Amino acid sequence: MQFIDLKTQQQRIREEIDRRMAAVLDHGHYIMGPEVFELEAKLAQYVGVKHAVSCASGTDALLMALMAAGVGPGDAVFTTPFSFFATAEVVSMVGATPVFVDIDPQTYNLDPEALEAAASAFSGRSGYPPFLRDQSHGELTPKAVIAVDLFGLPAEYDRIKRIAQKYGLAVIEDAAQSFGALYRGRKAGSLADVACTSFYPAKPLGAYGDGGMCFTNDDVTANLLKSIRIHGMGCDQYDNVRIGINGRLDTLQAAILLAKFDIFPAEIKMRGKAAATYSRLLAGCSGVQLPLVKREFESVWAQYSLLAESQTHREVTRQRLSAAGIPTVIYYPKPLHLQAAFGDLGYRAGDFPVSEDCAARIFSLPMHPYLSLAEQEKVADLVNCET
Repeated sequence: MQFIDLKTQQQRIREEIDRRMAAVLDHGHYIMGPEVFELEAKLAQYVGVKHAVSCASGTDALLMALMAAGVGPGDAVFTTPFSFFATAEVVSMVGATPVFVDIDPQTYNLDPEALEAAASAFSGRSGYPPFLRDQSHGELTPKAVIAVDLFGLPAEYDRIKRIAQKYGLAVIEDAAQSFGALYRGRKAGSLADVACTSFYPAKPLGAYGDGGMCFTNDDVTANLLKSIRIHGMGCDQYDNVRIGINGRLDTLQAAILLAKFDIFPAEIKMRGKAAATYSRLLAGCSGVQLPLVKREFESVWAQYSLLAESQTHREVTRQRLSAAGIPTVIYYPKPLHLQAAFGDLGYRAGDFPVSEDCAARIFSLPMHPYLSLAEQEKVADLVNCET
């Protein structure tokens, strides 16, 4: 069984992929070719924003968003410790300091109450929340919050944005896993000042290599993003008005994404059906916590993740599934505040108990639009087995 089945998807659209790629080979505009701008226009319209600015990866999208917001040394950026490393890595790359806040135990997304507590702590005379022990970075100024839409479910943006407005923070949506999801009738990618998504092959809309995109309604921000992605370009590529990066999306990847986007709305429905089937089949299993999607939210189901009773229960269940040829993955086994790369921040085990508990018990089942009922029944039977 495949954890993510890209082969079946490719067979479905192979003719269109070949046609799109052949067109790129024919016109020869491999960098910033017409397919790049076609993709930007289509995805901006789909998300419901004025501007979509493509780039080379989801990581670059986050980095560009921080650079466009003017985040740098001496700034603090609030974010979740329960995410892929890139979410906080980009904060350090611009010279700022990631300040972690814990997650909601049901959605696994950033907890607005924890964000409020962290942001309010900076209003004290010390300028530090009590859990940020290492003050060698000097006085920090809160500048932004990166909210992550984990496993395809948008974070609670209305509450997050109210807190951000109160403390003067820019809001960046890490929509790397949520492109196509809905939050109160609005598409992921339209929920913050700038939103960033990834086209890594395993994503709901994935290329055959790396790729990413930023979304915004702000004209000034869009122009900054366009400049930053091409070495801080001004009026032409040899006029550099700021420090930027080499962050362009390859034309061939844009062509592939256009072919995949044709079937993307249908695949979202298929993902939703597969998730509903899992939830129905696992409803009577008392040993695992099923994913929660609150009212007015719609997940794109980048992952279908279960929370086991304990770390031991997780490993026994995963071993049983593996023995039957069913792959599982742990997203994510070590929270970011405990990663060696952030050791200089002084965080300790126990600082973010919800994130640490989830990391010890979470695991994800095979999830893609082409799962058969028989495959899902086999998975559910093995998860439901007595340990």
